[in-house]
Amino acid sequence: MTPTISRAQGAGQEVNPDSMGDAEIPGAASPPTHRVVKVLELLSRRATEHLSLARIVREAGLSRATAHAVLAQLTADGWTVRDDDGCYGIGLRLLTVARRAEAAFPLRRTAIAHLHQLSEVAGIPVFLAERAGDSIVVTEVVGQPSAGWIRPGRRLPLAPPVCREFVAWAPESVRNTWLEAADPAHRDRLTRVLAEIRTRGYSVERLVDDSTPMLEVLAGLRDSPVTAALRAQLGSVITELITIDYLPDELGPENAVVTLSAPIRDRNGAVVAAVVSCPDTRLSAAELSELGAATMAAADRIALGELVE
Repeated sequence: MTPTISRAQGAGQEVNPDSMGDAEIPGAASPPTHRVVKVLELLSRRATEHLSLARIVREAGLSRATAHAVLAQLTADGWTVRDDDGCYGIGLRLLTVARRAEAAFPLRRTAIAHLHQLSEVAGIPVFLAERAGDSIVVTEVVGQPSAGWIRPGRRLPLAPPVCREFVAWAPESVRNTWLEAADPAHRDRLTRVLAEIRTRGYSVERLVDDSTPMLEVLAGLRDSPVTAALRAQLGSVITELITIDYLPDELGPENAVVTLSAPIRDRNGAVVAAVVSCPDTRLSAAELSELGAATMAAADRIALGELVE
């Protein structure tokens, strides 16, 4: 979650960026590092522009002194450049790192055009999620998904109950290991859901957005050092809040769909990535099936393009 700058109390009052303190960074392990990252992220989002120090202070939520110190060091090291007007842009060193990062996720280059096509035809945001070891990384986003966690670089653990499309086609031993890591209350349903995903070709996330913040807090508490009894209670609350995917007999006239994910396979048939559509609305069974077919078709085209290359 991006920290925000509080407004001054009272009508007509304005905040002076030069006198502002640095914005709060809840949960940051290293606030100074986080501030550097915030500046680089801001400049990369405005890659064709040069931004004034005042604008960087305002948009990054930093004090003028902090922003100036960060930019002075970044410019000295070649990560940013400063023009004659005192404005800042990305430097060649950052560009070099970006090109190296591209090489780490080559599928993204193949996928971009197909993601844009799917987003345009379906009229919704879409993103590409790639497997990286025991994690899933969001490597490309088209449009503006309503869920704040969907952004390039976001990493998610390959753990139940999410990322189902990455394990549904895996060998039985892999699926069983994944299922063993699930909450016992979810395992039977997850087993049936994985079979359904293999049949229809995609997974569906039906969790309503209003429950997401609460689930994140509860999951964090459950994974912290707590007693076994409290962990069991937290698991029960999580179970009551989440309904995993749709089984065929659960589809009704309107079905809440946050995301729909179709797998991308490599030459050996292993799922290495997924195309994720983000309707975040209610769809009829026919509309859900139509979106599923379009998302699977995009995933297949990306896989074919990768094989050809």
